[in-house]
Amino acid sequence: MAKTREPQEDVINDKAMPLMEHMMELRNRVITCVVTFILMFMVCYYFSGQIYAFLAQPLADILAAQAGTGADRRMIFTQLYEAFFTYLKVAFFGAVFFSFPIWSTQIWLFVAPGLYRSEKRAIRPFLIAAPILFIAGAALAYYFIFPLAWQFFISFETPPGGGGIPIQLEAKVSEYLSLVMHMILAFGIAFQMPVVLVLLCKIGVLDVQTLRKGRRYAVVIMFIVAAIITPPDVISQVGLAIPLILLYELSIIAARIIAPKPIDRDEDEDKAKA
Repeated sequence: MAKTREPQEDVINDKAMPLMEHMMELRNRVITCVVTFILMFMVCYYFSGQIYAFLAQPLADILAAQAGTGADRRMIFTQLYEAFFTYLKVAFFGAVFFSFPIWSTQIWLFVAPGLYRSEKRAIRPFLIAAPILFIAGAALAYYFIFPLAWQFFISFETPPGGGGIPIQLEAKVSEYLSLVMHMILAFGIAFQMPVVLVLLCKIGVLDVQTLRKGRRYAVVIMFIVAAIITPPDVISQVGLAIPLILLYELSIIAARIIAPKPIDRDEDEDKAKA
């Protein structure tokens, strides 16, 4: 009896709706996303100076710790409009980051009524894990990688009085923002690997045995990916590759728990035929 009731309970919680009503609903949700982005952009632009100062804090801390020279250090821009466009970029990235929960919620509310209950239950864990992993990757880049990498790059400065021409960093605001956002996005997106691997195992494209057998190749691929998407320094590359290897191992454990068991499915088919 349980086998006959399960398909009946796994229904789509949706009512019949004409095409025009679906289009109207889609339009309203798109308008909600656009309005949210515009509001977040305005707020982020108002606080763009504080946001940029937060992003530049790891570099400021290192410069301030250099034998009392931090008070004389600065960041520069070489074009009249460079600082203005940099703050626009800060506001844009901030608006995307803070409005993303609204976007994802609107997409889910539009798509969810057309899904079966079992499909909703299968997707929800991935929807929760994806933003958490992205924030974890961004936090790793900001709080751990940035101080180490910036310290490494600053070490190539040549102080005055050393018998040669002094070499000192005067970072451009636009180039620093591009580097910071590139690394934050790289770490955040790279940390989505467990979501992708477990989801592929969930739908049957991959299995746990394949992940285990491909462990050695995965390690090599992760170091190659880390070398491509991070600056050309060993600290950033290793700092990304090692967490990815750990996440790969966690993906194997999660896939073993979440992914369907082929043997159990075959047994269920045999019982259904009987």
